[in-house]
Amino acid sequence: MQADWPLFEVFIRSRAGLEHRHVGSIHAADPAMAIEHARDVYTRRQEGVSLWVVPSAAIIASDPGEAESLFEPARDKVYRHPTFYEIPDEVKNL
Repeated sequence: MQADWPLFEVFIRSRAGLEHRHVGSIHAADPAMAIEHARDVYTRRQEGVSLWVVPSAAIIASDPGEAESLFEPARDKVYRHPTFYEIPDEVKNL
């Protein structure tokens, strides 16, 4: 029965995009079926060039209550910001 099928999160990379974007969730019996269902449900207008399906149970999220302690230390690392680097004109997508 479909209610017993695991939940999958669906990510699509658009024709003009460089990254996959979360578009929704579906239930499927297995990963192959999840790809087929994701294609049928989320790419009706042929906007995608790549699909990812990930079991929802495999996704681990950070706790929003711990956001400050998790992300605040990154502000001390200014060398990670691209303002210190010159990007050559040949590099189109960075």
